[in-house]
Amino acid sequence: MKIGYARVSTLDQNLDLQRDALEQAGCEKVFVDQVSGTVADRPGLTQVKQILRKGDRLVVWRLDRLGRSLKDLIGWVNYLEDEGVGLHSLHENVDTSTSTGKLVFHMFGALAGFERNLIQERTNAGLEAARARGRYGGRPKALSADQRQVVVDLYNEKKMPVKKICEMMGISKTTLYGYVRSEN
Repeated sequence: MKIGYARVSTLDQNLDLQRDALEQAGCEKVFVDQVSGTVADRPGLTQVKQILRKGDRLVVWRLDRLGRSLKDLIGWVNYLEDEGVGLHSLHENVDTSTSTGKLVFHMFGALAGFERNLIQERTNAGLEAARARGRYGGRPKALSADQRQVVVDLYNEKKMPVKKICEMMGISKTTLYGYVRSEN
């Protein structure tokens, strides 16, 4: 039986492209996750593991949907091989039930890990360059410095409930406590 697995990293991304490709490939069941590939606990992938049987084939749209690191991908291939299950990646056209497919898998896995490291390095370099120019990321403060001081003073006076302070200033409790922590 062909079992499909699809994953997107965020809720903003759409699974339709992957799901359609897996169904066209003849997958009888498709399991999905909407979580980063770096997260170990993926409910859809756990279900896949429970349903796979000897002779089945796990089909993914791309190798990076299954795992983001070479170590993770190799672990999956070893697990599947031990269980007598093949892995087929549609995008890379890799089928680990063949020797050539296993070789190609290891090459693509190494490239995927390399690409992830490059993205991480570029992101860090961009953040460092922005910091050097005095720019720091993150969400802008909801209140001005004076308003933040008023919030902290009201909180410290303990004459007004936290909920009332938040409603009056249009902020959440988390934001209020963040302002209090930064002042102390």
